[in-house]
Amino acid sequence: MMKSLICLSLILLPLISVVEGNLGGWKEIKDISDPNVVALAKYAIDEHNKESKANLVYVKIVKGKEQVVSGKKYDLTIAAKNGGGATKNYEAVVVERVWEHYRSLESFKAL
Repeated sequence: MMKSLICLSLILLPLISVVEGNLGGWKEIKDISDPNVVALAKYAIDEHNKESKANLVYVKIVKGKEQVVSGKKYDLTIAAKNGGGATKNYEAVVVERVWEHYRSLESFKAL
């Protein structure tokens, strides 16, 4: 019995450390032109426009990082124009759970 517990712990311990290493930490998004990431950035701007009666227009994603939570949390720096004005950068935090078809804008602010 004791040998089986030791063997089991030797198998599970590396697996747990691998999972914990990938869970919860922020990771840079290498391909910020990925269609899903762009869709999330546009979603963030649309939601912000609805909530604040603003008129921001998406220009591009400057940079982004993602975190695995219950789904994924994205921290995106987005360049956007206010109507015909100058381009400014904004930080948006979006949570997405694909299997639930769920998206939520957690925060949106000018940088």
